[in-house]
Amino acid sequence: MRKGLTEEDVDAATGDLDAADGRLPAKTIAALRLVDRLTVDHPVIDGETYRELCAAFDEGEILELSAAIVIASGWQKLIEAFGIRPDHWTEATPLPWPVEE
Repeated sequence: MRKGLTEEDVDAATGDLDAADGRLPAKTIAALRLVDRLTVDHPVIDGETYRELCAAFDEGEILELSAAIVIASGWQKLIEAFGIRPDHWTEATPLPWPVEE
């Protein structure tokens, strides 16, 4: 049987990650911190974040996870930049992000 996240897990994952300790696995928290660091305008991985990553992942896993994050983030930026709507949306469907006119 497939196990999904509970609403509480989603709240913990999208909220204060320091408060999520014990609620989510350390590996998940480390990965979410990496997402937070790599998806800002000027990403920086500080020593503390790197140590947390190394405690949860090997170097190859860190590289793979980082690559997946930046590809997904870049793809999302492309979609937003060009105002691309999913196929099932219409022009009347508002975009889920603010659009400057």
